[in-house]
Amino acid sequence: MSRSAPPPTPRQPTRLPSRAPSRPLTRPPTRPLSRFLPQLLLRNRSFRLLFLGRSLSLVGDAVTPAALTLAVLRATGSTSDLALVLGCAMGPRLLLLPLGGVVGDRFDARTVALLTDVTRCATQLFVGVELLSGDPLLWHIAAASAVGGAASAFSMPTLPTLITGTVAEQDRLGANTLLGVVRSSTALGGPVLAGVLVAFAGPGWAFVLDGASFAVSACLLSVIRVQRAASEEPAERRSLRKDLVEGWQEVRDRDWYWTSLLGHSAWNGAAAVLTTLGPAVAVAELGGEGVWIWLLEVGAVGLLLGSLLAGRARPRRPVLMANLGLSTYALPLALLACEAPAPAVIAAYGLAQAGLGFLSPVWETSVQAAIPAGALARVTSYDWLLSMAAMPLGYVLAPLAADAWGSGVPLGIAAVLVAVACAGTAAVPGVRRFTLPAHPAETGADGTAPSAEPDGVRV
Repeated sequence: MSRSAPPPTPRQPTRLPSRAPSRPLTRPPTRPLSRFLPQLLLRNRSFRLLFLGRSLSLVGDAVTPAALTLAVLRATGSTSDLALVLGCAMGPRLLLLPLGGVVGDRFDARTVALLTDVTRCATQLFVGVELLSGDPLLWHIAAASAVGGAASAFSMPTLPTLITGTVAEQDRLGANTLLGVVRSSTALGGPVLAGVLVAFAGPGWAFVLDGASFAVSACLLSVIRVQRAASEEPAERRSLRKDLVEGWQEVRDRDWYWTSLLGHSAWNGAAAVLTTLGPAVAVAELGGEGVWIWLLEVGAVGLLLGSLLAGRARPRRPVLMANLGLSTYALPLALLACEAPAPAVIAAYGLAQAGLGFLSPVWETSVQAAIPAGALARVTSYDWLLSMAAMPLGYVLAPLAADAWGSGVPLGIAAVLVAVACAGTAAVPGVRRFTLPAHPAETGADGTAPSAEPDGVRV
């Protein structure tokens, strides 16, 4: 529904221990994924509607990037104009994400998500009509992209609260896995669908499709019932600054969280380096454009398999295992830096994307279990902000470094950064000790897991 946050007036969040419980919890019984996930959809109407709307939106979003690229290049023939449009979408999103988290915590998450869906429906339909008119104006597309980017800053933090408000705690890994599978599947099929639409109908129809997906998502959201946790009772209204500081405090107080975010940020920066330099290396040194296309397709398959594995594995140390899986992204970076044979690079990229697919549902479930309901949107907004902020740096610095020293140097540096930042989290006590409760009965009244250290340990 709303793309990639708790309701009304914020309360003083209950502080959780910054480290996870030191004594292991009973491992949840493993149910076959093929039976459990359909049962979750069948018995939970609210999540079923949420899942359907989110899935339709993901399909639309998977189609529009390729369509936007082709549309701008057809209209202007300028890569600078394309960069301007992309920047208009990214800039407001990054600037407004913290504010989006505050709004998600102060007001009803369903209402926020619904309003942002309506806004993005309007912007995508506007761009679609502009392109179908045959004489699109660049500033119209750029302005619509800016409005859509601003709306996404408010919608992205709401998804965790929508999940926690519609799915019981013991089912959340399954719910996040289902959404991860859809996300991976659309990454695999979205470019193909975009190519078909652009070839036979034009890029404008891709935006019309995305706008329609937001419209359906908003309709489904309007009938969903999202339960509010008892801890989310309204409290006195506070200043924006105090809410922002309080949200950051929730991040800083958990060593497993902020150190993992550093690893995730390094991963995103490295992904920007690979996306920028990888195609040129593949074409010039590894065998041509077909190598790059195969790499992307194998990566999409790996992403899907990793998402499926996350729901089946149910790791005892979820954050540790997810971060170690993410560190495998160093392999394709290092192999590209060394200009290794194409099959090795492609296989390594598939493995690395499987690590990303595994991380997403596991990380989301961990965060939903550990962060107080009244701060979940703000914490999620900081997660998105730190992760996305590293990508522009990668896009800017990678070509400059490649011009100065060759592509191998920035690719190699990115490989080292990913390996150290992601695998290095294993040295953090909170990362090693973090476990998920097997069943809600094993959690305390405030949602915390039982610990051998009653008062917790604050970093």
